[in-house]
Amino acid sequence: MNNKSKNTKKSPAFIIMKRELQAYFTSPTAYIVTGLFVLICGIIFFATFFLQNSADLRAFFALLPMLLSFFVPALTMRLFSEESKSGSMETLMTLPVNEVHVVTGKYLASFLSTLIMISPSIFYVITTAIFGDPDVGPIIGGYIGTIFLCAGFTAVGVFASSVTKNQIIAFFTGFIICIALTMIDTFLVFLPSNIVEFVSYISADMHFRSITQGIIDSRDLVYFITVFALFFTATIKVQQNAKK
Repeated sequence: MNNKSKNTKKSPAFIIMKRELQAYFTSPTAYIVTGLFVLICGIIFFATFFLQNSADLRAFFALLPMLLSFFVPALTMRLFSEESKSGSMETLMTLPVNEVHVVTGKYLASFLSTLIMISPSIFYVITTAIFGDPDVGPIIGGYIGTIFLCAGFTAVGVFASSVTKNQIIAFFTGFIICIALTMIDTFLVFLPSNIVEFVSYISADMHFRSITQGIIDSRDLVYFITVFALFFTATIKVQQNAKK
């Protein structure tokens, strides 16, 4: 047990993850982004709670993909772009680490930061349990879907940060990809019938909504795992090309 713990601590990816988390939570960015996210989510939840007299999380989960499309790229935009601009990325890559270690460490730090940003929403679950009689299945499904959605969008954001030295460009690149994946199914009525099924499958919102209904379909989980794997692998490839 002790040997296993020591090996984990010596892992370059773990060290980079720890480094990124420390840097992130000593900067104002974490608190500004998390504060804005909590504020907007609170407005959405309590507007439903007081104005519609409904103690449930449907409105919160319905808008969550769009919110995460904006806030996740805001969390990840500095990861590679800041270090590439300052030149510290070249210094990092001279250490006994490879591209997989660097991308894994930075990804895990961002993913954990995203989950921390989401965590205050547990207060809404407590509120609905006190003042209403919510269906537990969709709430559990909603949070399972949220974890997978965060995993996929974080991979997109990390990739966007790896392709540019400019944080603003990194943010908009990540935002455009995430919002496209979220809203693509709204344009199905304008598409030829022979590609509708394919386009609907690549909609993150459609898969997320399916999970939030309390139905855990393996196809939905495979979708988010595929999005993660695609952009995670692409980020590693970008870093390998940059090293040449």
